[in-house]
Amino acid sequence: MTDAELSDLVARSLYAVAPDVEGEPIDPNKSFRAQFEIDSMDFLNFVIGLHKATGVEILEQDYPDLQTLSGAVAFLRQRLP
Repeated sequence: MTDAELSDLVARSLYAVAPDVEGEPIDPNKSFRAQFEIDSMDFLNFVIGLHKATGVEILEQDYPDLQTLSGAVAFLRQRLP
């Protein structure tokens, strides 16, 4: 999967839990919480959505890597075959 495809997947997972921000540009290096004011439950649902979309096991200790678009893409790139 290319980085562009991973970025799209991450964005779709984010928009699924925060549909009010769909279509808004995502700063790749700014945290989702700071950009879109998502709460902890939204973030947890975002992580669950990434897991369901990719099958990648995501542990709680991995959550800091998923705070930004660039971090989430890098995380998935490392774990997807």
